[in-house]
Amino acid sequence: MRTYAGHSTARKSNELYRSNLAKGQTGLSIAFDLPTQTGYDADHELARGEVGKVGVPVAHKGDMHELLDGIPLDAMNTSMTINATAAWLLALYIGTAEENGVDAAALQGTTQNDIIKEFLARGTYAFPPEPSMRLIADMVAYTVTEVPRWNPINICSYHLQEAGATPVQEIAYSMSNAIAVLDAVGERVGGPGSELMAKVFGRISFFVNAGVRFIEEHAKLRAMSVLWEELGRERYGVGDAKQLRFRYGVQVNSLGLTEAQPENNVQRIVLEALAVTLGRNARARAVQLPAWNEALGLPRPWDQQWSLRIQQVMAYETDLLEYPDIFEGSVVMDGLVAELLEGARAEMAVVAEHGGAVKAVDYMKSSLVDSHRARIRRIEHGEQIVVGMNKYTETNPSPLIDEEGGIMTVDPETEIQQREAVQAWRSGRDAAAVEAALQELRRVAQSDENIMPATIAAAKAGVTTGEWAQALRDTFGEYRAPTGVGEAAAGDRDEDDLGALRDEVERLGEAIGRRPKILVGKPGLDGHSNGAEQIAVRARDIGFDVVYEGIRLTPTQIATSAEHEGVHVIGLSILSGSHRELIPDVVAALQERGVDAPIVVGGIIPTADVAALKAAGVAAVYTPKDFDLGAIMRDIVSLVASRHAAAAGA
Repeated sequence: MRTYAGHSTARKSNELYRSNLAKGQTGLSIAFDLPTQTGYDADHELARGEVGKVGVPVAHKGDMHELLDGIPLDAMNTSMTINATAAWLLALYIGTAEENGVDAAALQGTTQNDIIKEFLARGTYAFPPEPSMRLIADMVAYTVTEVPRWNPINICSYHLQEAGATPVQEIAYSMSNAIAVLDAVGERVGGPGSELMAKVFGRISFFVNAGVRFIEEHAKLRAMSVLWEELGRERYGVGDAKQLRFRYGVQVNSLGLTEAQPENNVQRIVLEALAVTLGRNARARAVQLPAWNEALGLPRPWDQQWSLRIQQVMAYETDLLEYPDIFEGSVVMDGLVAELLEGARAEMAVVAEHGGAVKAVDYMKSSLVDSHRARIRRIEHGEQIVVGMNKYTETNPSPLIDEEGGIMTVDPETEIQQREAVQAWRSGRDAAAVEAALQELRRVAQSDENIMPATIAAAKAGVTTGEWAQALRDTFGEYRAPTGVGEAAAGDRDEDDLGALRDEVERLGEAIGRRPKILVGKPGLDGHSNGAEQIAVRARDIGFDVVYEGIRLTPTQIATSAEHEGVHVIGLSILSGSHRELIPDVVAALQERGVDAPIVVGGIIPTADVAALKAAGVAAVYTPKDFDLGAIMRDIVSLVASRHAAAAGA
């Protein structure tokens, strides 16, 4: 039983972990901030506004020691949500344990480490696909012998569903990802049928999503269990029943949590937890539940306690765990599982035809964008009911939301302190030892050797997260993942609302003298691009020219692009809480270049911050409660028309 937690600093997060463990939490689930996840130190330009916001910053072994102070690592099961820098964070974890007298062989836990879904859905990648897969394969091969109780990768279908995946897509793409990883690792451990390959297969775990349609979600998990056993037996020659077991942890769906009437999220979370606990033969091995207010911002300790108590009530007060599998022999469940298996196998075959998961990233990404668009259209048209959002919207004010907005906020001074702290760390360590460790890391990265020993040595020498990642960027190069926007199918021209908007945009273009152009930008390190992609696709469908270059842009890059492209409106998307710092920076950069285009902002933005953003020059702010993209587009068209009329009048 876990809650996903971490914020501000290592010390404050350690206090939170100790408190959660004292309340009955039985494992740790560490959330790292975006600079740590993407391989930057707190004083890097791209880290501005992001330090400590969505997780804990860990820049070096000193931070890791502070984060885990007083926690018995030989007895703790620790999940670390980390992907691009997974090898590095595991090295820091191993180094911290060994310096505390705990042998690496005793460590238990999981690193998420699924880089393919980062290219598809979450955006915290750091290196190109091939070297990223090499890092994963090295890490899996290393842990299977040196840290044998560790799960070196969670094949992560969770974020696929958050990006709009149907159950069939979630099954097919996660299984295809697993095949890509296992094939890469097989080259290092002897291939199918070998003893080490069987051990590797037995250590692979999954991290899945469970939505509110909990019967269908349970069927999905039963289908995944069937496919996983088939893969193990038929493709990798695994015969041991224990090694063939489909082992998964779960966080229930965050995509369906609403900002509107957020108290409804509690019952959603409970129903979603049933999907992964009701049937014994497909039951999760670890569960972490989001808090009721995650659509509003960062949960407080009390909010996390509520989610923990939900798990405890289900485990200890209900009779869920007392019976054999209650779905065994169910005609309905068996039929649904068979239907999902048929669809998933067909979709896996399509991925295989593209050359496997790594080469099929573009195909899978555009498919997810299309699926997410279909979901949004169903909600807009009332075909998919979301209580409190598109139906039953009358409500009383929530007593759960206090004067601070019902969320926890991170002190802006935290980032300044973390920048100063990492600079102090660099000045106080053995510089020669650090340089030697980095030189060895670069040498190994250019060879075929396993990179984990050099990474662990660098961690123990005092190398920082940013230095480790930069050494590998220097070797492997940079990468920008596909956006899926250009490849997404065109919208249906026969839909009345789209047709009316197209006519309006066409008239606007005639008035302006050319097709109106929108720039959609994501400043900072926030990689959750689903909303930005849907805005870009809808703008394209109603007749805008669209400039969308994906994630991880500096304010200067956004302003330069806006100037060169001659855009008429700028849409900025931030979900990580860095809007207070980055939006004014973008506005200032635009003003420096003389760009006079209205700015629209979307993301998880507390009501208390809206006035400040508008005072900084933002024309409109949209949050998750604003689900109607058609209404947003009408607003944007009006903004451009008003700005053009004002300019013409001047």
